[in-house]
Amino acid sequence: MTVRGRAAGWALCWSRPTFGLRDDLILLVAVSEGRSWTRRTSSCDRSGVRQPGECKVGAVSSLVPRSPVTVRGLQERAARALPAEHVEHVGGWWLRHSASPSWWIATVLPHGPSGQDELAPRISVAERFYAGFAMATRFQISPGACPADLDATLGERGYRWEGSMSLQVALAADVQAWACPDGPDVRLDQTPTDAWLKVWHTVAGHGGDPQVERDLLARVSQPSAYASAVQGDEVLAVGRAVVDAGWAGVFGMATLPQTRGRGAARSVLAALAGWASAQAADGMYLQVQSNNDPACRLYSRTGFTEMCRYHYRTQVPPPVARQPPGSRSRQGVSLR
Repeated sequence: MTVRGRAAGWALCWSRPTFGLRDDLILLVAVSEGRSWTRRTSSCDRSGVRQPGECKVGAVSSLVPRSPVTVRGLQERAARALPAEHVEHVGGWWLRHSASPSWWIATVLPHGPSGQDELAPRISVAERFYAGFAMATRFQISPGACPADLDATLGERGYRWEGSMSLQVALAADVQAWACPDGPDVRLDQTPTDAWLKVWHTVAGHGGDPQVERDLLARVSQPSAYASAVQGDEVLAVGRAVVDAGWAGVFGMATLPQTRGRGAARSVLAALAGWASAQAADGMYLQVQSNNDPACRLYSRTGFTEMCRYHYRTQVPPPVARQPPGSRSRQGVSLR
């Protein structure tokens, strides 16, 4: 099946990889923009579903250094692909505010180096920033990319640990190779269509104002593709990719509950991977909740492997002192 991208200013067309079995190897042949390449992998189920411990397509771990520098670079690419309304850079720390119900967009990226004696003052600066928006302060903690003592220091200050996340990476060619052979067609657009936004908001909008997401997407300045898996006139699933310095980040993956099981999400990922390759982005990355088993299975089956785990620390507001029954307060003094 051929997947076509159509939007003002560019056109893209590529063919799904073809599979040919030879001995215990699968020969994958992919064609994109007149270029072709071949990859050999270990054998796996003909349906394209990996068996446990088998079919690790590509050698992502050997091609992508699992270093703090790489982790930091990917997390900052993700921040640019999910741009907050207001960002202040303080000594390498990103202080971000957003009205989006996706609260992780409005967290601190504490990626600048800080000695132990600098942590408390920097945390206080972040707390004042968020207090100005009447928000709790949240830190995104990526081990190795953040100051070594930050997580423990926040814990001592009463910050709550939450949200175990997985940062995953893959080779774009491998993700494209794991396309669902019988999946639906995929349409690519340069900007989000109303149909794309409707599916995303239905699945992942958290009941918020759709205009907030429109505004966020309008702030993305890097090249982007919006994929819609379609069957007839129905959009089954959506996703988007953002290219930034040789990497393509995957965001906004959403499949309507009633259309699951048709290979739509795999088709969306494969189409985005083909687009990424055409944009000279050989690597792909995404962020997913570690306990989201259906999503993790999907990404594992399409070539993604975990680079690292990360989590969040959220400020716990101090308890409000209660006045004794019948008392009145004036200028902080309790009067009976």
